[in-house]
Amino acid sequence: MHRYRSHTCGALREAHIGQTVRLSGWVHRVRDHGGVLFIDLRDHYGLAQVVADPDSPAFKIAETLRAEWVVRIDGKVRQRPAGTENPDLPTGQIEVFISEIEVLGPAGELPMPVFGEQDYPEETRLRYRFLDLRRERIHANIMKRGAIIDSIRRRMKEGGFFEFQTPILTASSPEGARDYLVPSRIHPGKFYALPQAPQQFKQLIMVSGFDRYFQIAPCFRDEDARADRSPGEFYQLDVEMSFVTQQDVFDAVEPVLRGVFEEFADGKTVTPKFPMIPYAQALREFGTDKPDLRNPIRMQNVTEAFKGSGFKIFANMIAGDPAVEVWAIPAPKGGNRAFCDRMNSWAQGEGQPGLGYIFWREGEEGGAGPLAKNIGPERTRQIADQLGLGVGDAVFFVAGKPKDFVKFAGPARNKVGEELGIVAKDRFEFCWIVDFPMYEWNEEDKKIDFSHNPFSMPNMPVEDFLRLDANDHDTLLALKAIQYDIVCNGIELSSGAIRNHRPEVMKKAFAIAGYGEDVLEKKFGGMLRALSLGAPPHGGIAPGIDRIVMLLCGEENLREVVLFPMNQRAEDLLMGAPSEVTPKQLRELHIRLNLPQS
Repeated sequence: MHRYRSHTCGALREAHIGQTVRLSGWVHRVRDHGGVLFIDLRDHYGLAQVVADPDSPAFKIAETLRAEWVVRIDGKVRQRPAGTENPDLPTGQIEVFISEIEVLGPAGELPMPVFGEQDYPEETRLRYRFLDLRRERIHANIMKRGAIIDSIRRRMKEGGFFEFQTPILTASSPEGARDYLVPSRIHPGKFYALPQAPQQFKQLIMVSGFDRYFQIAPCFRDEDARADRSPGEFYQLDVEMSFVTQQDVFDAVEPVLRGVFEEFADGKTVTPKFPMIPYAQALREFGTDKPDLRNPIRMQNVTEAFKGSGFKIFANMIAGDPAVEVWAIPAPKGGNRAFCDRMNSWAQGEGQPGLGYIFWREGEEGGAGPLAKNIGPERTRQIADQLGLGVGDAVFFVAGKPKDFVKFAGPARNKVGEELGIVAKDRFEFCWIVDFPMYEWNEEDKKIDFSHNPFSMPNMPVEDFLRLDANDHDTLLALKAIQYDIVCNGIELSSGAIRNHRPEVMKKAFAIAGYGEDVLEKKFGGMLRALSLGAPPHGGIAPGIDRIVMLLCGEENLREVVLFPMNQRAEDLLMGAPSEVTPKQLRELHIRLNLPQS
């Protein structure tokens, strides 16, 4: 028999009854039932109930066992007594009567239990992550993560993509988040950087003549943590394709994501065909470029209903500035004063003066509430007809310049949907956000600046773009880039673009934003040289692996789907990173510390 096990803890079934077996694992739980010890033995594969009574030669050792001790047991498989079966366990019909126990690894007092799913402080969980990972839910999440990545990799290869690895030590990027820097020992005073993403490398792969690239790529960014973003490092499905349009990228990537989500959705429905929503429409209807389409609420512009109305606050704002608009947030079945007042209080808690509303109830001409009385029944009916609302419904209003209030309107829409329970939790709703603006007005510097990715192709003929007047701000601010995001349930999974592959277009794009050729050459000279020596049209995208897994595991924090995450301060509490290094190491790197005064 094998030194440690003949079977895994999850493998035994009724067919094994009567066999002598050897199991090894962790003591999950010990129960003393009138002198008979029932021990749940756990390994990676499952649980098995093993039993010792005073007649067992192993009973004395069994009495000493504690939670999380690692043991080997020999024993005979038998049927569980009638009435003690556990249908929730694959091994729930049998138990093992112990004949011998060997303690392989005793455990001291535990800082947190493995049995159960109690919540513990982040510091404890991360410092003892190896214990945290033994817990059933997070252990299953990590295994599901591996299966999801296997599925993605298989689907990409079936789609004709080839997997390449790009460098981890590279040059510092002048754009985006802060780099993690690595000092060079043999080049004093010079530094490598860990890649924020393989962006330039994957474009260079296309310039090198390869056609369809992908990589499950590690990325490193020195930025603050969020629930949907790990500090320090994360993984993405990095994709790039040559000779493609935006639609070609969609046609290649959408089946992969839809297939993976259908495979691991656990019964939830997945969008059969991802809709394309222009960026401007997303802001107007959802108040965000990351819309949660499980919420059926769509905001609408109702400025006309308040223009010249008796509600002077809105009417005066509209008359005083043509940029002012009034947006309506419908609240189906929210037509009662208690709910409307609760939303108004929530808005005040968000730093707003309030949230105006109208609601409709049976037997009442027009709508109810202060706004309804001010604007009158005719305008109230106009709003109800436009929004398709009636008795039992309500509507809330935000007013001002959309660019100023949109960051409140979006969360208000989400709040209404959650409070009314109309967000469909049993679905994965995807969409593409398209037609992002190429440029925006930088109010602080009073100049045109890039809105998002500066390396995207403008969505107009090259010749027309090269003729654009850098002083024609209206035309420039209306210009769209061939950029796109993919969003699922209100979470941005990825940004992508058709790349700017023409050096003259890149020079013009940067010149419009106020960057001279000398700046472009200094910061992106290598890319410019590559594009000047025959670059194909190309584009790609990079969905976040961690966020995909988080959604499919039903978690709200990436910490629950990453093996060894850092805390909110980018510290690895388990390994003690970042840490001080020795003076000798610093001397080898030609570095002298200049620490801030405490």
